Amino acid sequence: MHAVIMAGGRGTRFWPRSREKKPKHLLDIVSSRTIIQETVDRIKPLIDPKNILVVTGRKHARELIRQLPEVPAKNIIIEPVGRNTAACIGLAALHIQKKVKDDVMVVLPSDHAIGNPDKYRAVISAAARAAERGNALVTIGIQPDGPHTGFGYLEGGSSTGKIAGQEILRVKSIREKPDVRKAKAFVKSGHFFWNSGMFIWKASVILNEIKCYLPDLHAGLMTIREALGKASEAKTVEKIYRELASISIDYGVMEKAKNVFVLPAEFGWSDVGSWDALWDISAKDAKGNASSGGGKIILEDTEKSLICGTNKLVALVGMKDVIVVDTKDAILICKRGRSQDVKKIVDALEAKKLKQYL
Repeated sequence: MHAVIMAGGRGTRFWPRSREKKPKHLLDIVSSRTIIQETVDRIKPLIDPKNILVVTGRKHARELIRQLPEVPAKNIIIEPVGRNTAACIGLAALHIQKKVKDDVMVVLPSDHAIGNPDKYRAVISAAARAAERGNALVTIGIQPDGPHTGFGYLEGGSSTGKIAGQEILRVKSIREKPDVRKAKAFVKSGHFFWNSGMFIWKASVILNEIKCYLPDLHAGLMTIREALGKASEAKTVEKIYRELASISIDYGVMEKAKNVFVLPAEFGWSDVGSWDALWDISAKDAKGNASSGGGKIILEDTEKSLICGTNKLVALVGMKDVIVVDTKDAILICKRGRSQDVKKIVDALEAKKLKQYL
């Protein structure tokens, strides 16, 4: 079994901590370990680090090698440009097949948090056994605790039985991020799960599915396959990968495929998709305040807030439901519940060509 960790995102909603040179997954936002270190820590009791692949951009490869000494440097796979998850997964599948002809690959985002790692590994193990049985595309569905509009949803259908106590359902449909009305209906039905973005399948199976539903992308991948291990590899990957369509594996394959299955799970999952999500999973004081990143913090008559400091003293008086993030060159002050809009700040910085803050 191999793990593929997708580490190509920018994490713009975690500005000003997350920057182009050091995006969210390379930061110690959740604990003293960086998020990608925690991702590897969680999976390595199940999958040997020599079988963990990390797909990333060139500018982050050196830092990943430094942060993940247990993962062989040759397992850091470079994308010349970001081309979304279908191309990323296809490229990783080629590398796995070059190494072992075929194997189950566990595809993981680099930047999620898991509250119960043991239960997480049990679910992944059961999903891998399901993937081994045939041409199954297996994903993990998170039991929703509310009508969240920031996640896609998986509609579970009929049960195909259990593996190690984990029920496996056919996926009836895959839905994009809904509005509040639809999200409430999904949760009320009891048949929908949050799409975790974790996938388990054989390398050969996903490449066949890409061939079926994304033939042009598959043709490009086959050109890359022919060059792997040869003197022309770097030049071929650089040229061909840039020409591949930028499309997600969900939209390009999963929404169309017939052999999709979901394992419903609860293991304290968070996509840590925003400062609000970090507040949700953080330890809090008696007044509901959470802090991250160290630094000196003084709070007076302040509640339900998130404060992320560095070296400067940060003091709040009479505040409620706010997010304060202090860095060396920028300070973010945001109403809690609005941190999804931090991306708009990044967009504004790009528009104003203030690259030093990106």
